[in-house]
Amino acid sequence: MYRLQLGGIMKQTISVEGEEKVVREDTAKAFRGVHWALISVGAFVLIMLALLLAGVISTDSGGGVDRNPPQNER
Repeated sequence: MYRLQLGGIMKQTISVEGEEKVVREDTAKAFRGVHWALISVGAFVLIMLALLLAGVISTDSGGGVDRNPPQNER
């Protein structure tokens, strides 16, 4: 994965559209960082959707809150 080139610049291999490319180490780190950021945002969105659905289902069940006031408060 690491290759040392003349001049001391480290090279790494990344996979772009199924093709292996040799790039500088900082470029490879940026490439992986973008992918991790997108995966993290996607996971956050999925978790928020799951929590939203759970909240909607739990409020729609109609078992918890009594909507009519008691007779003594009228």
